[in-house]
Amino acid sequence: MNHKLLFAGSFAPFTIGHKDIVDRALAMGMQVVIAVGTHPDKHDMTATDEREAQIRRVFASEPRVTVTHYEGLTTDFARTIEATALLRSVRSVKDYEYERELADINRRLSGIETILLIARPEYAAVSSSVVRELMRHGHDVSAFLP
Repeated sequence: MNHKLLFAGSFAPFTIGHKDIVDRALAMGMQVVIAVGTHPDKHDMTATDEREAQIRRVFASEPRVTVTHYEGLTTDFARTIEATALLRSVRSVKDYEYERELADINRRLSGIETILLIARPEYAAVSSSVVRELMRHGHDVSAFLP
């Protein structure tokens, strides 16, 4: 079966950890839709169109990756694009427990499965919130960006 995974989030910016997760899904033969969402409580995020452009540049030569944006519930959007599962990244054991519980709730409420992938150790600690905070203080974050 050809799986289409929805990798949705409010990442700002898209980090090497996110790219590693998408690359791992591609290596397993999946199609990936990366959907950039907005979060009403996060005012210091880069604009949606800037994030989409960054991700498009990263995957410009990969036909199995589609980049878009969404509003509303992730599970509703997953149905709209006919995704077979959600793709979520895991950075730690604590993160895994939370993500597993969330996956179980999504499965029970919406019937959609979730695939949890762990980024390689060297990328696992790189999160959008860390990069965003470094950017806010004028630090060079190029090492964290794909």
